[in-house]
Amino acid sequence: MLQYDEHSLSAEHELAAEHEEIRSGPLAARVVIADQQPLMLEGLAQVLRAVPTATVERCTTGAQLLDALLNRQPDLAILDVRLGDPDGLTVLRDVRRRGLQIPAILVTGPLRDTEVLEGIQLGIRGLVAKDAPIDDVAHCVRSVLGGGTSVDQSLVGRAMAALLARETALRELAQVLTAREMQVLQLVVAGTRPREAAGRLGVSEGTLKVHLHHIYQKLNLATREQLIAHARARGL
Repeated sequence: MLQYDEHSLSAEHELAAEHEEIRSGPLAARVVIADQQPLMLEGLAQVLRAVPTATVERCTTGAQLLDALLNRQPDLAILDVRLGDPDGLTVLRDVRRRGLQIPAILVTGPLRDTEVLEGIQLGIRGLVAKDAPIDDVAHCVRSVLGGGTSVDQSLVGRAMAALLARETALRELAQVLTAREMQVLQLVVAGTRPREAAGRLGVSEGTLKVHLHHIYQKLNLATREQLIAHARARGL
């Protein structure tokens, strides 16, 4: 696993600067790593000492990561999705919008299926679990630095299967409800207040309540909480 025991870190590591020189040479790469956990950052730095890496810049927040990517434009970014606000995927989205195609590896904990797919859409080159063996992480880094990819296809396949299942359920829902009822349902799931929802739809609150009554009847549900859970399970 990448997470190191705190007592195993030397004082030198505990006091290391955020910008760390690793090695130099024509094959050396510039790498930015980002994680909220200092021990995880140290684990990644240990992995990078075994590959041709010139410098490592450590970041603990999404804001630091975005700044490092825009100003350093490294050869590789290794990041967690959970970086606060902005999170890792938001940073990647911003960087891609600016036209920078910096190779990226996600080394992360459990991800939602939508996050896996968004990562793929954003062009991540590697995807590794935080509890993966160190050798697996090093292999992923070497592959990406060499121009390849290293993504666990089972994760992608599972995410695709879940997404297709939700899309099927959503289509089935749309076959039960009218287009107007689907609009009402979407506003309810978004947490829109009745008066505001009625205003958006151009109807009275009384008409809105009638639509909701029909939705509850058609879906055989009794409460707003049940309705929201039912809709979210189907991708709304």
